[in-house]
Formats: sequence, structure tokens, C-alpha cells
Amino acid sequence: MPDKKQDLIDQKLQDLNNDGVDRRGFLKCMAWAGTGLVWTMSGGIPVSRAFAKTADRSAGKGGDFSFVQISDSHIGFNKPANPDVTATLQTAINKINAMSHKPDFIIHTGDLSQLSKPGEFDTLDQVLKGASARQIYFVPGEHDMLSDNGEQYLQRYGKGTKGTGWYSFDQKGVHFAGLVKEWLEDDLKGRSASTPIVLFAHIPLWTIYPEWGWGTDDSEQALSYVKRFGSVTVLNGHIHQIMQKIEGKVSFHTAMSTAFPQPAPGTAPSAGPMKVPADQLQQVLGITDVNYVVSGRSLAIVDSPLGA
Repeated sequence: MPDKKQDLIDQKLQDLNNDGVDRRGFLKCMAWAGTGLVWTMSGGIPVSRAFAKTADRSAGKGGDFSFVQISDSHIGFNKPANPDVTATLQTAINKINAMSHKPDFIIHTGDLSQLSKPGEFDTLDQVLKGASARQIYFVPGEHDMLSDNGEQYLQRYGKGTKGTGWYSFDQKGVHFAGLVKEWLEDDLKGRSASTPIVLFAHIPLWTIYPEWGWGTDDSEQALSYVKRFGSVTVLNGHIHQIMQKIEGKVSFHTAMSTAFPQPAPGTAPSAGPMKVPADQLQQVLGITDVNYVVSGRSLAIVDSPLGA
């Protein structure tokens, strides 16, 4: 008997094989995802530059600490856009494990699962057990809250968090806040304005395309609490593609998915899984490697497709 929840998701996240999006046009929009970006913090102001696949791989080394962002693994998804999302997540973990500079931790910015089923979380756990990073931090996506209002997610990944999964931690002078509901005011009170801040959440904290729900209603309030800080980086998932924005001293960055791409904003009737040729899939899936140098106040972000 068909899974009613799967049918509901299928209605919301339509497979866009016949959506009229021109394949060449899509790949043209996404081609720069294969080069990645490096962000360097200088005097609190981020500057980005292209990071070609042929570039010196030592560019991301030498930081006081580093971490990797993965996002939108959607374990349990099995549509034509990617019939084996577990395999592509494993490829992402293999890529992380092969890094010459081992990351201190991994951040997963949500939609761990497709339908928040226990078996999907079990599969995710088995893959992540093989990661070389010592610690993995999570925030939930909407798919992780479908079947039980997030109870399964919180039992597994939200122990010690507040509300629906909010928490923060510090790493070598950098303050990290994992956001579900963006209430930062109390957490940031008493912190020096010179403290580098990294916010990570599932849905972008800037309005990318409201017609598709690609934005957060209370993001303006959340961001008002970080205005006094000299270095703020915001990492998100949800839209399955790289986009960046710099607004004052705040740098916004969305990550590729490890599961499937979505169309560029406004290029399709709706958001949802997009099928590309099988031999090109890993060029539009990927991970984000972040290096921070305390002494130089620099933060470098490098996006790397799985097929690089």
C-alpha cells in the first residue's frame, strides 16, 4: 500500500524531469558550483574569489581549526533525481575522510531524512559513523519533523538542546549558534563585538525567492542581534545549491545538497528535485569546507562538488 506521507511529499516536491527547464541552461547556471568559492575575512569584511578545481589545494590548510558543512542528505528519497542518496552521502563522507587536513567537526544543516522515519535515521547514523571528524552537529530541516513533530530527531540528535533543537557552542574563540527558531538575543548578551559569529540553520536567513518559501520570516529579527559584531557568517542548506550574499559585515552562504539539485530560483514552476544526467549528478552535489585562522581573523569557505 503506498505510503501516504510519501505521496504528500511527492506532491510538494515534484520531480521536475518534464518541467521545461533547459538542461544546458541549468548547467550554465550551476557551472560555477564546480569551481567553488573561497571567502577570506580581512578586518571583519569578507572577500570571495573563485576556487578552480585546478587551484592549489593547500589554500584551505593551515587554519587554527576547520570544519565541514554537509546538508540535505534526504535519506529515504528514491526518485529519479537520485535513486541512491545513501551512496552519494557516503561519497561525501569519503571525500571528507580523504582531506589532507582533517576537519575538527562536521555541521549538518538539516533535512537529514526524507520522511523522518526511524529506518532513515538508522541509515544516516551508519554512514556518519564512518566520518573521521570527532564531532557532528545538527539542525533539523522540515523533512526531519514530518512524522512525529520532530520527536525522533530530538531523541537522536537534539539531546541537551532547547525547544525544537536550538543550541550554541564555542570553538577557539568563535561562537557557533545552531538555529531552529532564531532567538539569539540572550545567547549573545555579554559577548564582545570582536567575537566571530557563525550561525547555521536549515532555511536561509535571507530572502532568496519568497515564491518558493526560500526565506525565513523572523530572519530580520535574528540578524538584528548580530549587527554589532565585526565578523558574522551564516551557513544554510534547504535550496540545494550555492548562493552567497554579503550585507555589511554579514556573509551568507548556502550549501549544495548531498542528495539532489534543485532548479535555480524562478527557472521552474516550483522548487523540487531536479534530474540531471547521471554522469553529471556529482557535479551539482557537494560539501563545504571552512577554515578559520584566529591570529589573522580569516575565514575561508571552499565549496567542493562530489565529482571534483
